Amino acid sequence: MHRTRKLLSAVALTGLAATGCLKPDGAKATLPGHELYAACASCHGQNAEGNAKLEAPPIAGLPAWYVEAQLGKFRAGHRAYHPEDVAGLRMRPMSRQMMNEGEVKSVAAHVASLPVKKAAATVQGGDSAAGAGSYATCLACHGAKGEGNQALGAPPIAQQADWYLLAQLKKFKGGLRGTHPEDKSGATMRPMSMTLADEQAMKNVIAHIGTLSN
Repeated sequence: MHRTRKLLSAVALTGLAATGCLKPDGAKATLPGHELYAACASCHGQNAEGNAKLEAPPIAGLPAWYVEAQLGKFRAGHRAYHPEDVAGLRMRPMSRQMMNEGEVKSVAAHVASLPVKKAAATVQGGDSAAGAGSYATCLACHGAKGEGNQALGAPPIAQQADWYLLAQLKKFKGGLRGTHPEDKSGATMRPMSMTLADEQAMKNVIAHIGTLSN
């Protein structure tokens, strides 16, 4: 009788696994994206509008492929591995709350479905006319309108917050981002950031990006 019960239990668990209700390893089924995003909202905002005080960028409307890629980098340690990348290091444990690739895709799809709202300008002192020349280096990947390019792993940047763009350019140039040997798209971006001589040059190109319409 005891053996019969064990067999019946095994059959029942197998059936649940086949229907997606229970994974063979005992993990719960993939949660929907809006539920997973609840853990992200405390920093990125309920509508993924971002929070500059927490160094959490606006992510609403970012393409799912890009969100998936960045979550993958955080989870694997290819991004935010530098000890001085404080904001990035806060993101790593959050990315690992997702149990599997299915949950990564689920939350990425939810983020992509949220409406984009262009962030208000906060970086002062940029010269958009001067930045237009520098942007010539960027458009090969990010596009003439800052629309991005999935094939090159380049995200849309036309609607991104200027403070975040400045922070990331500094990270790329300073080696806090894009130097991990497995971060291929980041490695492409780093030499581009180094063509900008100083913070003023960064502000100029960001001012130009702010004039783009995606």
